Amino acid sequence: MGVVLALMAGLWGLGIVFKISRAKRWALIGIVYAAVLLAHLALPLGAPLRSAMGGSIGPWLILGVVLAILLGYRAVLSQLRGKAQHKGSEMTDNTPKPTFTNVELDRYARHIMLREIGGTGQKKLKNARVLVIGAGGLGSPVLLYLAAAGVGTIGVVDDDVVDNSNLQRQVIHRDADIGMPKVFSAEAAMKAQNPYCNVRPYQRRLTEANAADLFADYDLVLDGTDNFETRYLVNRTCVALGKPLISGALTQWEGQISTFDPANGAPCYQCIFPKAPAAGLAPSCAEAGVVGPLPGVIGAMMALEVVKEITGAGERMRGQMLIYDALYTETRKIKLAQRADCPICSS
Repeated sequence: MGVVLALMAGLWGLGIVFKISRAKRWALIGIVYAAVLLAHLALPLGAPLRSAMGGSIGPWLILGVVLAILLGYRAVLSQLRGKAQHKGSEMTDNTPKPTFTNVELDRYARHIMLREIGGTGQKKLKNARVLVIGAGGLGSPVLLYLAAAGVGTIGVVDDDVVDNSNLQRQVIHRDADIGMPKVFSAEAAMKAQNPYCNVRPYQRRLTEANAADLFADYDLVLDGTDNFETRYLVNRTCVALGKPLISGALTQWEGQISTFDPANGAPCYQCIFPKAPAAGLAPSCAEAGVVGPLPGVIGAMMALEVVKEITGAGERMRGQMLIYDALYTETRKIKLAQRADCPICSS
């Protein structure tokens, strides 16, 4: 038995000298061990070769079991140590883990190069969930630019269908989409622009009964509607849930935009517009008209404010309102403050 063990030790040593891998050395030892067991099973008792190998198979079986236990214990210990080291490296490594395909990295390269956005900001956009109320004049550019920017999940609420009169300004819809629900027409255009964004279409009218449930799943809400009843509902729900609200409005040649966020010290929509104007004083686009590119200008600004809100870049529109006069190419910004007696957001 000693001779065989010496042979095994010699093979191991030669393997080290000739830089044979540990796995191959163990394979050689295994071959010798298997040959010993085979010899004990094949040769009769008292055979000289069997006597030279200890005369009995029992000690070899015991040796094999002990060796298997030791090797198994060592393998388990090594695996646990590896897991612990990997966990430790994850805790100390602050490098953002890759979450983008190569196509996405190339697509968002111009964002990633901006120091105010970078890879971290683009990852925030990918993880963000934004709800857009309305897929009309303001919703059209907003939705297209949010999809193009890489916002990961975009919800769109609208119960209307595409009409021929919409196409003068609602650029997300096409002539072939006339008669189609706007949310599905918008979804198709967004997915065609960026298949990596998740679009959730809600073909329904926003009501007191469904608003809270819809808003709860999103980080940020955009209001592109054209009636005060819905605007007040959106504002109440956002305030109740603590969601920032980016709101835009249009009439003829003029547009305005602001971010309402009482949870962060800014006023809410009803602080600025306590009551809806009397009938006829604030006509809708259908009643007063609107110049075609104006929704694109204001909608693009709203989408830009979303990018800034999510990434933390620049100065946001909280507590401010930007008013754009397209007819005379003028812009002005006014400061907004919370009203102490506001029925929606006052303490």
